[in-house]
Amino acid sequence: MSLPGLKKVDGKDDKSGPPPAPPRPRVGLALGSGSARGWAHIGIIQGLEEMGVDIDVVAGTSIGALVGGAYVSGALGDFGAWVKTLTTRDVFSLMDFTFSGGVVKGEKLFGFFEQMHSNPDIEDLDKRFVTVATDMKSGREVWISKGPVLDAARASCALPGLFSPFQHQTRWMLDGGLVNPVPVSAARAFGADVVIAVNLNAQLVGAHLSRQRPPDEEHQSEEDRSLWQKMTGYFAAGEGQNPGFFDVVASSVNIMQDRITRSRMAGDPPEITLIPLLEDFALMDFHRASEAIDEGRRLVDRHEGDIRAWIGSPHAVVDATADREDEEG
Repeated sequence: MSLPGLKKVDGKDDKSGPPPAPPRPRVGLALGSGSARGWAHIGIIQGLEEMGVDIDVVAGTSIGALVGGAYVSGALGDFGAWVKTLTTRDVFSLMDFTFSGGVVKGEKLFGFFEQMHSNPDIEDLDKRFVTVATDMKSGREVWISKGPVLDAARASCALPGLFSPFQHQTRWMLDGGLVNPVPVSAARAFGADVVIAVNLNAQLVGAHLSRQRPPDEEHQSEEDRSLWQKMTGYFAAGEGQNPGFFDVVASSVNIMQDRITRSRMAGDPPEITLIPLLEDFALMDFHRASEAIDEGRRLVDRHEGDIRAWIGSPHAVVDATADREDEEG
Protein backbone atom coordinates (compact mmCIF):
# COMPACT_ATOMS: atom_id res chain seq x y z
CA MET A 1 0.00 0.00 0.00
CA SER A 2 1.37 3.37 -1.02
CA LEU A 3 1.74 6.06 1.58
CA PRO A 4 -0.21 9.29 0.97
CA GLY A 5 1.75 11.84 -1.03
CA LEU A 6 4.33 9.30 -2.41
CA LYS A 7 4.60 8.25 -6.04
CA LYS A 8 5.35 4.72 -7.32
CA VAL A 9 8.73 4.19 -9.00
CA ASP A 10 9.40 0.63 -10.25
CA GLY A 11 6.71 -0.59 -7.90
CA LYS A 12 8.22 1.10 -4.85
CA ASP A 13 7.31 4.22 -2.98
CA ASP A 14 9.40 7.19 -4.13
CA LYS A 15 10.67 9.11 -1.12
CA SER A 16 12.79 11.53 -3.15
CA GLY A 17 10.27 14.36 -3.11
CA PRO A 18 11.13 17.80 -1.74
CA PRO A 19 12.24 17.59 1.90
CA PRO A 20 10.10 19.40 4.44
CA ALA A 21 11.24 22.87 5.37
CA PRO A 22 13.23 22.88 8.62
CA PRO A 23 11.30 24.10 11.65
CA ARG A 24 11.66 27.80 12.31
CA PRO A 25 13.91 28.55 15.28
CA ARG A 26 12.30 30.32 18.19
CA VAL A 27 13.70 33.85 18.17
CA GLY A 28 14.36 35.71 21.41
CA LEU A 29 15.16 39.37 22.00
CA ALA A 30 17.36 40.37 24.94
CA LEU A 31 16.75 44.11 25.34
CA GLY A 32 19.42 45.66 27.52
CA SER A 33 19.53 48.52 30.00
CA GLY A 34 20.80 51.96 29.08
CA SER A 35 18.28 54.64 29.99
CA ALA A 36 17.55 57.06 27.09
CA ARG A 37 19.66 55.01 24.67
CA GLY A 38 16.97 52.36 25.02
CA TRP A 39 14.72 54.14 22.55
CA ALA A 40 16.92 52.36 19.98
CA HIS A 41 15.08 49.17 20.99
CA ILE A 42 11.98 50.58 19.26
CA GLY A 43 13.74 50.97 15.92
CA ILE A 44 15.36 47.54 16.22
CA ILE A 45 12.03 45.79 16.84
CA GLN A 46 10.37 47.70 14.02
CA GLY A 47 13.26 46.84 11.69
CA LEU A 48 13.06 43.15 12.56
CA GLU A 49 9.30 43.11 11.98
CA GLU A 50 9.71 44.77 8.59
CA MET A 51 12.28 42.10 7.73
CA GLY A 52 9.66 39.47 8.50
CA VAL A 53 11.28 38.15 11.67
CA ASP A 54 8.81 36.56 14.08
CA ILE A 55 9.84 37.22 17.69
CA ASP A 56 8.73 34.59 20.16
CA VAL A 57 10.45 35.59 23.41
CA VAL A 58 11.21 39.05 24.81
CA ALA A 59 13.46 39.51 27.84
CA GLY A 60 14.04 43.06 29.03
CA THR A 61 16.14 44.86 31.59
CA SER A 62 15.37 48.43 32.69
CA ILE A 63 14.49 50.53 29.60
CA GLY A 64 14.51 47.25 27.67
CA ALA A 65 11.74 46.02 29.95
CA LEU A 66 9.65 49.14 29.26
CA VAL A 67 10.04 49.00 25.47
CA GLY A 68 9.63 45.23 25.49
CA GLY A 69 6.44 45.61 27.52
CA ALA A 70 5.05 48.08 25.00
CA TYR A 71 5.87 45.66 22.19
CA VAL A 72 4.31 42.52 23.67
CA SER A 73 1.23 44.57 24.62
CA GLY A 74 0.73 45.57 20.99
CA ALA A 75 1.36 49.25 21.72
CA LEU A 76 4.84 49.73 20.24
CA GLY A 77 3.68 51.75 17.22
CA ASP A 78 1.78 54.28 19.31
CA PHE A 79 4.49 54.29 21.97
CA GLY A 80 7.21 54.99 19.41
CA ALA A 81 5.21 57.80 17.86
CA TRP A 82 4.65 59.33 21.29
CA VAL A 83 8.27 59.26 22.47
CA LYS A 84 9.30 60.99 19.23
CA THR A 85 7.21 63.98 20.26
CA LEU A 86 8.84 64.36 23.68
CA THR A 87 10.54 67.70 24.34
CA THR A 88 12.70 68.69 27.26
CA ARG A 89 9.68 70.16 29.01
CA ASP A 90 7.68 66.95 28.44
CA VAL A 91 10.46 64.83 29.93
CA PHE A 92 10.66 66.93 33.06
CA SER A 93 6.87 67.06 33.39
CA LEU A 94 6.80 63.24 33.55
CA MET A 95 9.41 63.13 36.30
CA ASP A 96 8.10 63.39 39.83
CA PHE A 97 11.21 64.61 41.57
CA THR A 98 11.94 63.27 45.02
CA PHE A 99 14.98 62.54 47.13
CA SER A 100 13.46 59.51 48.83
CA GLY A 101 15.34 56.54 47.39
CA GLY A 102 16.10 58.34 44.13
CA VAL A 103 15.77 61.59 42.24
CA VAL A 104 12.69 60.43 40.32
CA LYS A 105 9.82 58.29 41.67
CA GLY A 106 8.73 57.17 38.19
CA GLU A 107 5.02 57.01 39.02
CA LYS A 108 4.08 59.82 36.63
CA LEU A 109 5.83 58.19 33.68
CA PHE A 110 4.35 54.73 34.22
CA GLY A 111 0.96 56.13 35.20
CA PHE A 112 0.85 58.15 32.00
CA PHE A 113 1.85 55.11 29.98
CA GLU A 114 -0.91 53.04 31.59
CA GLN A 115 -3.48 55.71 30.72
CA MET A 116 -2.36 55.72 27.09
CA HIS A 117 -2.12 51.96 26.61
CA SER A 118 -3.46 48.72 27.98
CA ASN A 119 -1.71 46.88 30.79
CA PRO A 120 -2.43 43.18 30.21
CA ASP A 121 -1.22 40.33 32.37
CA ILE A 122 1.90 38.62 31.06
CA GLU A 123 0.15 35.23 31.20
CA ASP A 124 -2.39 36.44 28.60
CA LEU A 125 0.17 37.55 26.00
CA ASP A 126 0.82 35.81 22.70
CA LYS A 127 4.58 36.13 23.22
CA ARG A 128 6.64 35.04 26.20
CA PHE A 129 7.82 38.03 28.23
CA VAL A 130 10.14 38.30 31.21
CA THR A 131 11.84 41.23 32.93
CA VAL A 132 14.93 41.26 35.12
CA ALA A 133 15.05 43.07 38.47
CA THR A 134 17.35 43.04 41.50
CA ASP A 135 16.09 42.17 44.96
CA MET A 136 17.28 45.07 47.11
CA LYS A 137 17.54 42.99 50.28
CA SER A 138 19.29 39.88 48.98
CA GLY A 139 20.95 41.24 45.86
CA ARG A 140 19.58 38.32 43.88
CA GLU A 141 18.53 38.43 40.26
CA VAL A 142 14.74 38.19 39.95
CA TRP A 143 12.89 37.19 36.78
CA ILE A 144 9.32 38.50 36.61
CA SER A 145 7.09 36.62 34.17
CA LYS A 146 3.65 36.93 35.75
CA GLY A 147 1.27 39.73 36.57
CA PRO A 148 0.66 43.11 34.86
CA VAL A 149 3.18 44.02 32.18
CA LEU A 150 3.84 47.51 33.55
CA ASP A 151 4.50 46.26 37.08
CA ALA A 152 7.09 43.87 35.67
CA ALA A 153 8.68 46.68 33.67
CA ARG A 154 8.63 49.18 36.54
CA ALA A 155 10.30 46.69 38.88
CA SER A 156 13.18 46.49 36.42
CA CYS A 157 13.57 50.29 36.09
CA ALA A 158 15.02 51.56 39.34
CA LEU A 159 18.44 52.90 38.47
CA PRO A 160 20.25 53.63 41.76
CA GLY A 161 20.43 57.33 42.48
CA LEU A 162 17.99 58.20 39.72
CA PHE A 163 14.72 56.20 39.96
CA SER A 164 13.25 55.16 43.29
CA PRO A 165 13.01 51.43 44.12
CA PHE A 166 9.72 49.71 43.33
CA GLN A 167 7.89 47.36 45.68
CA HIS A 168 6.86 44.20 43.87
CA GLN A 169 5.07 41.48 45.85
CA THR A 170 6.39 42.75 49.21
CA ARG A 171 9.99 42.98 47.98
CA TRP A 172 11.79 46.19 47.02
CA MET A 173 13.31 45.95 43.55
CA LEU A 174 16.25 47.77 42.04
CA ASP A 175 17.29 48.09 38.41
CA GLY A 176 17.93 44.77 36.68
CA GLY A 177 21.06 46.25 35.11
CA LEU A 178 22.82 45.75 38.44
CA VAL A 179 22.88 41.98 37.87
CA ASN A 180 22.03 41.27 34.22
CA PRO A 181 22.25 44.31 31.90
CA VAL A 182 21.63 42.28 28.71
CA PRO A 183 19.34 39.38 29.67
CA VAL A 184 20.49 36.72 27.22
CA SER A 185 20.18 34.01 29.87
CA ALA A 186 16.54 34.90 30.55
CA ALA A 187 15.61 34.85 26.85
CA ARG A 188 17.23 31.45 26.42
CA ALA A 189 15.63 30.05 29.57
CA PHE A 190 12.20 31.07 28.26
CA GLY A 191 12.60 29.03 25.09
CA ALA A 192 14.63 31.04 22.58
CA ASP A 193 16.77 29.02 20.16
CA VAL A 194 18.36 32.11 18.62
CA VAL A 195 18.94 35.18 20.80
CA ILE A 196 19.37 38.66 19.36
CA ALA A 197 20.93 40.77 22.10
CA VAL A 198 20.91 44.58 22.18
CA ASN A 199 23.83 45.93 24.20
CA LEU A 200 23.46 49.64 24.98
CA ASN A 201 26.42 49.83 27.35
CA ALA A 202 29.39 49.16 25.09
CA GLN A 203 31.73 52.11 24.35
CA LEU A 204 30.19 54.21 27.16
CA VAL A 205 32.75 54.12 29.97
CA GLY A 206 33.48 57.76 30.72
CA ALA A 207 30.17 58.98 29.33
CA HIS A 208 28.00 61.14 31.55
CA LEU A 209 24.37 61.28 32.51
CA SER A 210 23.96 64.75 31.08
CA ARG A 211 26.33 67.09 29.38
CA GLN A 212 24.26 70.28 29.60
CA ARG A 213 23.77 70.16 25.86
CA PRO A 214 20.49 71.94 25.05
CA PRO A 215 18.36 69.40 23.16
CA ASP A 216 17.07 70.05 19.64
CA GLU A 217 18.64 73.49 19.53
CA GLU A 218 16.95 74.39 16.26
CA HIS A 219 13.46 73.46 17.44
CA GLN A 220 13.45 74.23 21.16
CA SER A 221 12.41 77.55 22.59
CA GLU A 222 14.79 79.69 24.58
CA GLU A 223 12.70 78.89 27.66
CA ASP A 224 13.13 75.13 27.19
CA ARG A 225 16.89 75.48 26.63
CA SER A 226 17.11 77.58 29.79
CA LEU A 227 15.12 74.95 31.73
CA TRP A 228 17.45 72.19 30.55
CA GLN A 229 20.57 74.11 31.52
CA LYS A 230 19.12 75.03 34.90
CA MET A 231 18.12 71.45 35.79
CA THR A 232 21.36 69.84 34.65
CA GLY A 233 23.31 72.60 36.35
CA TYR A 234 22.06 71.36 39.69
CA PHE A 235 23.63 67.97 39.19
CA ALA A 236 26.32 67.98 36.50
CA ALA A 237 29.62 69.82 36.39
CA GLY A 238 31.11 71.49 33.36
CA GLU A 239 34.35 70.48 31.72
CA GLY A 240 37.36 70.99 33.96
CA GLN A 241 35.31 71.18 37.15
CA ASN A 242 34.87 68.67 39.93
CA PRO A 243 32.42 65.88 38.97
CA GLY A 244 28.78 66.64 39.73
CA PHE A 245 26.18 64.31 41.19
CA PHE A 246 24.94 63.04 37.82
CA ASP A 247 28.51 62.67 36.57
CA VAL A 248 29.35 60.34 39.43
CA VAL A 249 26.12 58.33 39.11
CA ALA A 250 26.35 57.98 35.34
CA SER A 251 30.03 57.05 35.24
CA SER A 252 29.58 54.50 38.03
CA VAL A 253 26.58 52.90 36.32
CA ASN A 254 28.32 52.79 32.94
CA ILE A 255 31.45 51.17 34.34
CA MET A 256 29.49 48.63 36.36
CA GLN A 257 27.12 47.64 33.57
CA ASP A 258 29.89 47.41 30.98
CA ARG A 259 31.91 45.05 33.17
CA ILE A 260 28.91 42.91 34.13
CA THR A 261 27.76 42.71 30.51
CA ARG A 262 31.19 41.53 29.35
CA SER A 263 31.26 38.84 32.02
CA ARG A 264 27.69 37.59 31.51
CA MET A 265 27.88 37.51 27.71
CA ALA A 266 31.22 35.72 27.77
CA GLY A 267 29.62 32.89 29.72
CA ASP A 268 26.39 32.83 27.69
CA PRO A 269 26.97 34.57 24.35
CA PRO A 270 24.00 35.43 22.13
CA GLU A 271 23.89 34.38 18.49
CA ILE A 272 23.69 38.02 17.37
CA THR A 273 24.77 41.16 19.25
CA LEU A 274 23.53 44.58 18.16
CA ILE A 275 25.31 47.66 19.52
CA PRO A 276 23.67 51.01 18.69
CA LEU A 277 26.17 53.76 17.96
CA LEU A 278 24.87 56.29 20.47
CA GLU A 279 28.02 57.15 22.38
CA ASP A 280 27.07 60.85 22.54
CA PHE A 281 23.76 60.02 24.28
CA ALA A 282 23.48 60.96 27.92
CA LEU A 283 21.35 58.83 30.21
CA MET A 284 18.70 61.56 30.49
CA ASP A 285 18.42 62.37 26.76
CA PHE A 286 14.90 60.94 26.49
CA HIS A 287 13.92 63.83 24.21
CA ARG A 288 16.22 62.49 21.47
CA ALA A 289 14.04 59.47 20.65
CA SER A 290 13.99 60.03 16.89
CA GLU A 291 17.78 59.76 16.68
CA ALA A 292 17.88 56.56 18.71
CA ILE A 293 14.99 54.92 16.83
CA ASP A 294 16.57 55.73 13.48
CA GLU A 295 19.87 54.24 14.65
CA GLY A 296 18.02 51.08 15.71
CA ARG A 297 16.58 50.67 12.22
CA ARG A 298 19.97 51.29 10.59
CA LEU A 299 21.52 48.71 12.90
CA VAL A 300 19.11 46.01 11.73
CA ASP A 301 19.85 46.89 8.10
CA ARG A 302 23.60 46.63 8.72
CA HIS A 303 23.21 43.18 10.30
CA GLU A 304 20.57 41.78 7.97
CA GLY A 305 22.97 39.16 6.60
CA ASP A 306 23.84 37.86 10.06
CA ILE A 307 20.22 37.81 11.14
CA ARG A 308 19.09 35.85 8.10
CA ALA A 309 22.04 33.47 8.46
CA TRP A 310 20.84 32.47 11.93
CA ILE A 311 17.07 32.40 11.44
CA GLY A 312 16.85 31.84 7.70
CA SER A 313 14.72 33.86 5.34
CA PRO A 314 11.23 34.04 6.85
CA HIS A 315 9.71 34.61 3.41
CA ALA A 316 11.59 31.63 1.94
CA VAL A 317 10.18 29.34 4.64
CA VAL A 318 6.66 30.59 3.98
CA ASP A 319 7.09 30.18 0.20
CA ALA A 320 8.45 26.63 0.62
CA THR A 321 5.50 25.66 2.79
CA ALA A 322 3.07 27.11 0.26
CA ASP A 323 4.78 25.22 -2.60
CA ARG A 324 4.48 21.90 -0.74
CA GLU A 325 0.81 22.54 -0.07
CA ASP A 326 0.21 23.28 -3.78
CA GLU A 327 1.98 20.06 -4.80
CA GLU A 328 0.04 17.98 -2.33
CA GLY A 329 -3.20 19.62 -3.41
